[in-house]
Amino acid sequence: MHPEFDIDLLRTFVAVVETGSFTKASVAVHRSQAAVSMQIKRLERMLGTTLFARDTRNLALTRPGNTLLEYARRVIDLHQEAWAAIVRPEVTGRVVLGAPDDYVSSLLSPVLRRFSNLYPHVEIEIVCAQSTALAPMLADNKIDLAFVTRDRKLHGEFVRSEPMVWVGSSDEPAVLAASPLPVGLYEPGCVARLHTLAALDTAKIRYRAAYSSASLLGLVATVDAGLAVIALARCSVPARLAILGEAQGLPFIEPLEIVVARSAKSDRPTCDYLAAQMVQDLAVRAQTRAQPAQETASRDNLPM
Repeated sequence: MHPEFDIDLLRTFVAVVETGSFTKASVAVHRSQAAVSMQIKRLERMLGTTLFARDTRNLALTRPGNTLLEYARRVIDLHQEAWAAIVRPEVTGRVVLGAPDDYVSSLLSPVLRRFSNLYPHVEIEIVCAQSTALAPMLADNKIDLAFVTRDRKLHGEFVRSEPMVWVGSSDEPAVLAASPLPVGLYEPGCVARLHTLAALDTAKIRYRAAYSSASLLGLVATVDAGLAVIALARCSVPARLAILGEAQGLPFIEPLEIVVARSAKSDRPTCDYLAAQMVQDLAVRAQTRAQPAQETASRDNLPM
């Protein structure tokens, strides 16, 4: 008879993978680092195999570890769905969620899929607009929740810090040699625009605001045409474009802070559950982006 999986062990395993660190996983699962290490050892003993490759630099999954990861996530998701089906079987209603289109496509899709599996009777309406346009809609109670970039008018529960990167065409863009540098920018008042201009000013780089758009697609079109470089949240960069940086003489840009903001009329369970799902799912992934699995075995107490 095979031993049964302990879901707590699977949760710890997934947390280690997603945070890229035994130390950060211990925070995510509310256990000590030593306890996390022991749980991974116990899981490996049960399976009779190693889940992480051991060396002095990288925290990487073995082939069995990669296989387990897929099943572990499915088991955890099913556990959540079963719990919600029994404990909250009558959750119904409607939530209007506002978010920039690039955040929806790059960050929110898996969250919305999981939420819909947990609460199939909740209707979600998505309003795609830039954060600057969503602020007055939130104040007027036209939307319930906003997954947006934090600024002076938009406050909420912190979810993640998203790096900003310079983006150009995949072949070395000729525009980099131009002086002043042609730059495509988001609309005035946008935090991303302010961070981009501050970075250029701090680095004393001569530039001209060649194009301005409230649309991600509008800015990407200028890069595709070889007319400008742009700065985007890293999660929003299309795969066909190149991420540029210091090697091309471009400066560091302050990251964006993404929050879940709520309207005055969002004090109801459906909004509570969706807001909590966004924070739960995306905060861990943010840690993974911020620091890939590159910590030393001695620092992170990798089980040997």
